[in-house]
Amino acid sequence: MNEEVTFRKMTVADVDAVYRIEELSFTLPWTKEAFYYEMLENQHAYYVIAETTEGIVGYCGLWLVMDECHVTNIAILPNQRGKKLGEKLMLAAIEVAKENGAKAMTLEARVSNTIARNLYEKLGFKNGGIRKSYYSDNFEDAIVMWVNFDE
Repeated sequence: MNEEVTFRKMTVADVDAVYRIEELSFTLPWTKEAFYYEMLENQHAYYVIAETTEGIVGYCGLWLVMDECHVTNIAILPNQRGKKLGEKLMLAAIEVAKENGAKAMTLEARVSNTIARNLYEKLGFKNGGIRKSYYSDNFEDAIVMWVNFDE
């Protein structure tokens, strides 16, 4: 069963659903207020929503600054993982970044998160270094990854 997924820009009305996914996905979830701030105040923020007949199943947060795009967070509902939705969502986010003039995209991933790192490598991201003790829940290092769209 290959369920159709559509992508669109997040709105304030989506905050509750996105926050639910955030809470189910991360040991250090962003607050609901942080998502409201992203929607209402942060002029650089653009969030891509993944939707199926089940409703919102994932999101990807982007900060578009000048000609660079930073992925702030990406998550898929736990019961929807393993369906290639994360890959489709990242591809949609990359398209948004390019459409908004980004020449490069960057993100951080936990060193231990091999599933995510493998996906990013598959999409052309390269290792850009390590941020020591980046995650405050367990002081795990983050790997910084970059992709240049011109290459």
